[in-house]
Amino acid sequence: QVQLVESGGGLVQPGGSLRLSCIASGMIFSISDVGWYRQAPGKQRELVATITRGGTTNYAESVKGRFTISRDNARNTVYLQMNILKPEDTAIYYCNVRRVEFPPRYDYWGQGTQVTVSS
Repeated sequence: QVQLVESGGGLVQPGGSLRLSCIASGMIFSISDVGWYRQAPGKQRELVATITRGGTTNYAESVKGRFTISRDNARNTVYLQMNILKPEDTAIYYCNVRRVEFPPRYDYWGQGTQVTVSS
């Protein structure tokens, strides 16, 4: 059974930091590409950051220099370190684990964790 369990969200003041974690089970994490997406109220879900199975990272322009994505294959975990948080970072953050180029193919999403940046 596939599970993605996110944690680390919460309320933080502007300029603060949070670290999100997503623990995956039920698939071979090390051969998967993983990422974080977010959805703010009234907006579409958007990419925040991704990291391939080979370790290549990609970031949305709005978070470059502030957020860092990393993975620990031994712990089946992907992290998102978020620094210098801004009110516009407020959203539900979703973990994604996928493998689309080669079999076995899959695309899994977590339930989301709320991040609120407010004074």
